[in-house]
Amino acid sequence: MRSAFMNKTFCAIAILAVHPFALPQAIAETTDSSIVLLPRQIEMSHSGDLQRLSVVEWNDEIAGAVIDDIEIESSDSAVVKVVGKTLHAVSDGTVQVTATKETGKTSSVEVTVSGTGKPHRWSFRNDVQSVLAKQGCNMGACHGALAGKGGFVLSLRGYDSDADFRSITRQARGRRIEMADPGRSLLLAKPTGALPHKGGLRLDTESRDYEILAQWIAKGAAAPSDEDALIEKITVTPENAKLNPGDHSQVLVTAHYSDGSSRDVTHWAQFTATDEAVAGVDEDGRVQVNGSGEAAVLVWYASQVALARMTVPYPNAVDAEAYAFAPRRNFIDDLNLQQLETLQLPPSDRCDDATFLRRATLDSIGRLPTQAEHDDYFAMPEHHRREALIDQLLAAESFTDYWSYKWSDVLVINGNKLRPVAVKSYYDWLHDSVRTNKPWDELVREILTSTGSSDTNGATNFFAVNQTPEDMTESACQSFLGLSIGCAKCHNHPLEKWTNDQYYAMANLFSRVRAKGWGGDSRNGDGLRQLYVSTSGELVQPKLGKPQPPAPLDSKAMAFDDPQDRREVLAEWLTDPSNPYFARSITNRVWANFFGRGLVEQVDDLRLSNPASNEALLNAAAQHLSDAGFDLKTLMRTILQSETYQRSSLAVAGNREDPKYLSHYAPRRLMAEVLLDSMDQVLGTSTSFTEIAFAGADKQKTDFYKAGTRAIELYDSAVDSYFLKTFGRNPREIVCECERDAEPSMVQVLHLSNGETLNPKLNDPESLPSLASTESWDRDEFLDVLFQRALSREPTAAERESLVSVMDEYADDKATAMRDVAWSVLTSVEFTYNH
Repeated sequence: MRSAFMNKTFCAIAILAVHPFALPQAIAETTDSSIVLLPRQIEMSHSGDLQRLSVVEWNDEIAGAVIDDIEIESSDSAVVKVVGKTLHAVSDGTVQVTATKETGKTSSVEVTVSGTGKPHRWSFRNDVQSVLAKQGCNMGACHGALAGKGGFVLSLRGYDSDADFRSITRQARGRRIEMADPGRSLLLAKPTGALPHKGGLRLDTESRDYEILAQWIAKGAAAPSDEDALIEKITVTPENAKLNPGDHSQVLVTAHYSDGSSRDVTHWAQFTATDEAVAGVDEDGRVQVNGSGEAAVLVWYASQVALARMTVPYPNAVDAEAYAFAPRRNFIDDLNLQQLETLQLPPSDRCDDATFLRRATLDSIGRLPTQAEHDDYFAMPEHHRREALIDQLLAAESFTDYWSYKWSDVLVINGNKLRPVAVKSYYDWLHDSVRTNKPWDELVREILTSTGSSDTNGATNFFAVNQTPEDMTESACQSFLGLSIGCAKCHNHPLEKWTNDQYYAMANLFSRVRAKGWGGDSRNGDGLRQLYVSTSGELVQPKLGKPQPPAPLDSKAMAFDDPQDRREVLAEWLTDPSNPYFARSITNRVWANFFGRGLVEQVDDLRLSNPASNEALLNAAAQHLSDAGFDLKTLMRTILQSETYQRSSLAVAGNREDPKYLSHYAPRRLMAEVLLDSMDQVLGTSTSFTEIAFAGADKQKTDFYKAGTRAIELYDSAVDSYFLKTFGRNPREIVCECERDAEPSMVQVLHLSNGETLNPKLNDPESLPSLASTESWDRDEFLDVLFQRALSREPTAAERESLVSVMDEYADDKATAMRDVAWSVLTSVEFTYNH
C-alpha cells in the first residue's frame, strides 16, 4: 500500500504578434478626431452599389471599439444615400460623408460614384456565386458536397465557375432558371420557400441577393466570361484593432480585382473567429470581445482569405519599469517584452540555476543531467555557467540522438512503411546529417532530389514512404512547409488560397519519379529499391482530363518538355530564403521543442487562417535562421540564451492566466521516450526492445536493438512498447504532429501504479533502491542521490522530513521503503514535467 504522501503525489499527476497599429497615412493626415469613419477611401461603380461603414474610436493611433450611437450624413443624397451604416450609390458625382458623435466629434470621408449612367449587368462569377456562397448553397453540407443534394451539384464554395454555370443552366432540363419569369426558377423558388426545399428558407424575396439572382436570370443568365474581372485579393478594415473586454468591432471586407477595381463585399464574406475565448464574430462581421489576449477573425470570400487581428490587454496595472528594466539578451526578449507590455502581462523572474540545468538539458538532448554534469556546472562562475552549459549541450553526443529522433517523426521513419534495411539506411543518413550539423535547407534538398539505392542513399526512402506524386506533394508540403494542402486535391482549399490547379501543378513535379526492384520479402528480405527519374510522364488532373503544367506553389510553371529534373526546381523554390513558409516552418518546430508549443499551434499548421501568437517574433526568428544559413544550432542557441526561455515557471500576480504569450515558462509533461529513459537513468536500469509490432500482423522478434538501447535511440516507430504507446509516442503513420499525444490520462496513471514498466525496474537488483538497501546507505544519502538524479536538486527540509517518516514505516524492510520513496518521486509532477 502506498503511503499518504505518495498517494498525494500520485493524484497530482492524474489531474494533470505584436502587430503594426500605426494609423494608415491617409487617416493620420485627414483627421485628429477621436473617432474615425471607415473605410477611408470609397469608390462606387454603379447604381445600387453598396458600401458598409464603420465608425470607431481612435486612441494612440490604434483602431478601437466600434461606435454604435452615431449619425452619418451624405452631403448630397442624390449622389449617395445613407441607410443606417450603409451607403447606396444613386448617381455619378463626389460627396462628403460625415459621421457625428453626440459629443460633436466628427469624421468625414470623400465618396466618388461613377458608372451609374449605363445598365449594370450582374456577373455569374463575381455576383451570383457570391450569393450562393453566402447562403450556404455550395457548402459541403449542401449542394457543394461531392454528390450534391437532390441531384443538384455545385463545386465546393464555387471554385469551378464553369461547372456551376452548366449545372444551374443546362441540367434538370433547364428548369433551374426561367428567363421569362425568374421567380419560377428553381434557383429562386426553392430557397425562398415557394417550393419544398430540404435546405429550408435561405433567401428573402425582398432581399438584394434575391434581386441579383432574378436580374441575372431576366437578362439572359450570362455565362462566366474570359473578360470577367478576376479577384486577386481581399483586404479587411481595420486590419488591427486594440479593444477591451465587452467591446465590439466591425470587420469590413474589400475585394480587389484584376481590372484595378475594388468593391465592398462585407455582406457576402464569411467570418470565423480563431479564438472564441478572446473574441467571437457573427455572420455580418461584427466582433464581440469575450476575454483578454490576441485573436483574429478569418475572413473568406471567393476563395480568398484574410485576417483581421485584435489585441485585448489584460486588466492589469503594470508599471512600465517592469518591461523597461526586464533583462534582455537578444531580439526574442525585445519582441516578447513588447508584446507583454501591449497585453499588460508582467514577466516572471529568471529561473534558478538548478532549474535551468535540468530544463535546458531535457529540451536540448532529451535526458536528465548527470551528477558529474551537475557538479561541473555549479563549479563554474555563476555569470558564465549557463552560457557554458548551452555550448556543451549543443556539442553533446546525445544531441544527435535526440534530434535525429525528433526529425524521424517528421520524416515518418516507420517499419510498417519501409523494409528493415531501408529503415536503418534512412535513419543512419538522418543521424549523420544531424551529427555533422548539416544545414536544414541542404538536408531537405538532398531528400527531394535523391536518387540511387535505398540501402546506400537513405534519403531516397522518403519516396518509398510516399509512392505517388500526390503523396509526395502532400508530405513535402506538410513536413517542410507546415502546409496541409490535401483539401485542394479535390477542390480549391476551403480555408486557404491553394487551388485545385495549384495542387496538380505541384504534384506534377513528382510525376517522373520512378523506382524498380524490391529484392526480397516485405518483412525479412533486403528490400532494395533503386530510385531514378524518368525523362517522360505526366500526372493527369482529373477535373481537366489533362496534366497541369508543373510548378511549385505560387511560382512560374515549367515547360512540359524541359529536360531538367523537376524536383530540382521544386527544391530550389522550397528552400529559397525568400520562401515565406520554409524558414517559418522549421523555426516553429524548433521553437515548440523548447517552449512546449509553437508560436503557431498546431506546430505544423502554418495556414494563414491559423495565426501565430506573436507574428513579429516568428518572422524575426525565421529571418534569424535564414541569415544563419539554416544552421539549426544557431537558432537553438539564441533561444536557450534568451531571457524569455530562462524565465521561471512560477507565475506572478497578473500572468497566471497567460496561455501562450511566454510571460512565464509553461511546464509540460516529458515526451514518452524521454520519460522512459529518465526513469532508467535515475534508477540505473535499462529497457529491452525485442519485438516489432507490424500493423495487421503478429509481433516479430528483432535483434536490432542491443541491451541498454535508450528509447530515444529507437529508429523505428514500429518497435513494440506498451509504455511508449500509452504515453503518446508518435506512431508515424502520417506526417502530422497531432500523432503525438502529450495529454495525461488515467491509463497512464494506472500503468505507473500497477503496470509492468516502473515496478519491475524498482525491484531490479541493480536499481538504485536495491543497491542502496544492499549497501546499507543511510536514508539521507539515498534521498540526496535520488533527488539529484531525478530533480537536479537536494530535497527541502520539509520533503526530507516527510520522506524519512515514510521510510520509518518500513523499519524492517529498508528496500521496500526506498522503492516506495523512489516511486513517489518518479511519479511526481516535478519529475514527469519539465519546468
